[in-house]
Amino acid sequence: MSERKVLSKYYPPDFDPSLVGRTRKPKSAANTPKVQVVRLMAPFSMRCTACGEYMYRGRKFNARKETRPDEKYLSIQIYRFYIRCTRCSAEIVFKTDPKNQDYTVEQGAKRNTDPWKRGLDDGDNGDGEDETDEQRLDRLEREIAEAAGEEEKNAMAELEQKTEDAKREMAVADALDEIRSRNARLEKAKSEGVDLLEGLVSKETEEEKERRRQEEEDAEAARRAFQFARRQEMLEEIVEEPEEEEKGVDGSNGGPSLSLSEGVKPATTAATTAATTAAATTAGTDTTDMPPPSFKRVVKRKKDHAALLGIKKKKVA
Repeated sequence: MSERKVLSKYYPPDFDPSLVGRTRKPKSAANTPKVQVVRLMAPFSMRCTACGEYMYRGRKFNARKETRPDEKYLSIQIYRFYIRCTRCSAEIVFKTDPKNQDYTVEQGAKRNTDPWKRGLDDGDNGDGEDETDEQRLDRLEREIAEAAGEEEKNAMAELEQKTEDAKREMAVADALDEIRSRNARLEKAKSEGVDLLEGLVSKETEEEKERRRQEEEDAEAARRAFQFARRQEMLEEIVEEPEEEEKGVDGSNGGPSLSLSEGVKPATTAATTAATTAAATTAGTDTTDMPPPSFKRVVKRKKDHAALLGIKKKKVA
């Protein structure tokens, strides 16, 4: 098997180099364009005028690059490219534009609108003519003047807005200072042990003080009335016990029962008299002069039910 990349070639014995002719291509004229096949990407988005197909920026094409020696701008060479539509294979031609640092479509397609490029619609000024340097300078001066006029028009509005912002900032600063001072007072009062609620409660008026005093007097009078009623009930219970014992002794049968009643009668009479006197004295006194109530436990005397049942007690000698 022969080598792919040979270093030497075979020449037969009868080889005559003089018989091998040298072909030369005809020389091109000076103004003849030079054509070269290149691989490029679309520098802008475009739409085919034949079929309406959109071709976006960055799409790769096999193009023919044409260089014309007579087409230059300030000694900068202008190149022309020939590509074909990806759908209908129609020829599209565009060239470089060193004047505007851009590209210009010549045939077969229409360039999509670029909003960020004002006044450059396929290299014309809107009337189908190329925009000159003077026209471009006039347009830029006019745009600058319009922007300056709008700034002067909005100067008063901006001044009013700044004034309102300054007032708002001052109000916010005052509110912040007030909050800080209040927090400092609260911290100081808390550290000293002062009740914070006392400062929040408003001062009582004279009418409120008078109303509170009357309520306290009414409550004191009611308390004393209830104390007097309880004392009366206690005295009635003490008085009723001897009466029931006396009735039980009188209703019993037999002689010894009479002697028992005679022995108990003087004590019962004395107790009754003392209770009646105490009740009369208590009723005659004013409720306001009563002593404070006593919570001492009172032991009630047990009732003797033996006499009611007819049981006779034996006398202890």
